[in-house]
Amino acid sequence: MRYKAFLACLTILFIADICVLTRFINTEQNERQDPVEVNAAVQSVQNDWDSLNSHKNITALDYSVLNNSGNVLLKTRADVSESINEAVIHRDTIFDIEKNGETVGKIIIYNDSAKLLADSKKRAASVIAFAAFFQCILCAAYLIYLNYAVIRPFRKLEDFAERVAGGNLDIPLKMDRQNIFGAFTESFDIMRSELKNARIAEAKANASKKELIAKLSHDIRTPVASIKAASEVGAAIAENEKSRQNYYNIIHKADQINALVTNLFSATLEELQQLTVEPADMNSSEIFHMLESADYFHYADIPDVPEYMIYADKLRLQQVFDNIFANSYKYANTKIEVEIFCENDRLAIKIEDTGGGVPEKEIPLLKEKFKRGSNAENIDGAGLGLYISDCFMKEMGGELMLANGEKGLAVTVFVALSGTI
Repeated sequence: MRYKAFLACLTILFIADICVLTRFINTEQNERQDPVEVNAAVQSVQNDWDSLNSHKNITALDYSVLNNSGNVLLKTRADVSESINEAVIHRDTIFDIEKNGETVGKIIIYNDSAKLLADSKKRAASVIAFAAFFQCILCAAYLIYLNYAVIRPFRKLEDFAERVAGGNLDIPLKMDRQNIFGAFTESFDIMRSELKNARIAEAKANASKKELIAKLSHDIRTPVASIKAASEVGAAIAENEKSRQNYYNIIHKADQINALVTNLFSATLEELQQLTVEPADMNSSEIFHMLESADYFHYADIPDVPEYMIYADKLRLQQVFDNIFANSYKYANTKIEVEIFCENDRLAIKIEDTGGGVPEKEIPLLKEKFKRGSNAENIDGAGLGLYISDCFMKEMGGELMLANGEKGLAVTVFVALSGTI
């Protein structure tokens, strides 16, 4: 797993930090002058004692040379100690200079342990700073990975749940099986598929109910019409007012039965009123993201959206675009052309496939409930998408218009501009 590699890198860097800090703590004890260098400095001064004016420092050490009287004969740098007292205070190294077995002077080797310690501290600080920087890079990279592997999938799930709650079950949930939430998101999409199947079954049941009601209404109206016609004839030839009034009562009851059958037939259309639409002012730039979200197969090139304030319900408008693209995928499965423009105080979004369109006589029927085109044979669907989308657009003060374009069926969504409703 990737998080294990991340933890391993952080552990290695942490151990490196501990090692550097440990060495830094012990630096003061370990940083000492090189005895070989010290011995070389003493030997070179002894060899050049008689010609110190031409003496050359062959070591990396700095030192001063004094005679037995305490006079300074040589200094390799300006701030080295010039007396034994200064050397003792500065903790410099003092050696006798001997010539022919006699002590002829002193060499005071400058104590540069402070400089060595400072250099060591700089090196340690550099290593720690580099390790900290690399740790920051690792953490930033892991945050990006978490955003890609955790946060973005959950945001997709949030949008997906919002769509399912809005009744849109056609758009699948994209998933990455390599992702740690791959199986989790797959379960959600299985749920969507099962809900869609249940919804299709329910729509078929509703369609069957509608057909049954239509058949019963026809079957009931036929004998009722016969009864009404016979009663009208009876009323016309009735010999007295009482008989005529009885025939009129039969005619009145026949009319009541016709009215009840008509009401029963239209009652199946009332459930759509339960879907609430709550439009509000919003920026037209939201439409670009809605179209991108609806075009999950990426069949369309989404153009820039002109800047306007529009009046719409974001959830319902997204559902309208989802239905249009889903229909295009389902029935045409071709490239989709999108055009956005302003017309008559409305923002128009024209979505056209290249599937050749539908017969002209079928276009007015496509927005009716349970109506589908002749190209819908053997394709799953309930014939509700455009019907519901048309109702939503009317509730938002807009319009849904269908027409055959140059290449295929063109669906134009007219969204009202703010302040025009």
